[in-house]
Amino acid sequence: MTGPRRATTLDEMKAISARFATDTGWTRGLAYRPDPTDVFISPYAKCGTTWMQQIVHGLRSGGDMSFDEITAAVPWIEMAHDMGIDIPSDQPCPRAFKSHLSWHDIPKGGRYIVVMRDPLDAMRSLYRFFEGWYFEPGSIPFDTFAEYYLDRDTSDDYWTHAMSWWDVRNRDEVLILAYEHMRGDLAGTVTRVARFIGVTDPAAISIATRQATFDFMKAHQRQFDDHLIRESRDAACGLPPDGKASKVHTGTVSGEAHLLSDAVRARFAARWKATMGARFGLRDYPALLDTLD
Repeated sequence: MTGPRRATTLDEMKAISARFATDTGWTRGLAYRPDPTDVFISPYAKCGTTWMQQIVHGLRSGGDMSFDEITAAVPWIEMAHDMGIDIPSDQPCPRAFKSHLSWHDIPKGGRYIVVMRDPLDAMRSLYRFFEGWYFEPGSIPFDTFAEYYLDRDTSDDYWTHAMSWWDVRNRDEVLILAYEHMRGDLAGTVTRVARFIGVTDPAAISIATRQATFDFMKAHQRQFDDHLIRESRDAACGLPPDGKASKVHTGTVSGEAHLLSDAVRARFAARWKATMGARFGLRDYPALLDTLD
């Protein structure tokens, strides 16, 4: 690729992605030593991270919305150095950090919230997130992107991440939730998170619940659109500055999965069976949801 432009092929998109983070930034983030009250929000990509950042920040701050973009209020720990953000940063108590790290890699000593999501939905959401930012709309077929998602390195794939956290789900410092349950019972989810991070004020719980609704976040979309990460990393990735990467779309579950071929859907099912199924006896994602009920 020559000059700033979005990818039009999968190989070009991979090259862009490889320049997103620096080794120095990654190493500095992982070297952080948390306080016991620090909260790490570490779902896999597109499994509810931004939503949970908003919940945690709303609970601890009583609904403060003065931040430019949510990553300024709840920094992404493995990208903070590359974004020019100091860790630890000046935050309300408890301090909170975004991450996409597995249990194996994340700094130990804090408290951890992980949101699970159907991998087909997570993949579809990532496709739409990258479309218009990493690659030109429509230039990479949906099935092609799905195959890429399935074939990602095991240090950075959905199933390795899920297995690592499911292994420690019974630890006192780990809270495992499901995106689908958050959709079905937001108030109950916020109450559980409040209890987990030590917030007891009913007024804070009420406002955090209201400010985590789809309608509220859609109305404040710029505060959840990752413009700070684009401003800090687009040039390094060779991307033009006019990309769009909104995180608040339709808020739906099981959207667009019908666009996948039967062969790709079968590969997703087989991957689940070979990982979460073989290790934990969870035959499919709905079985995981039943376990979390």
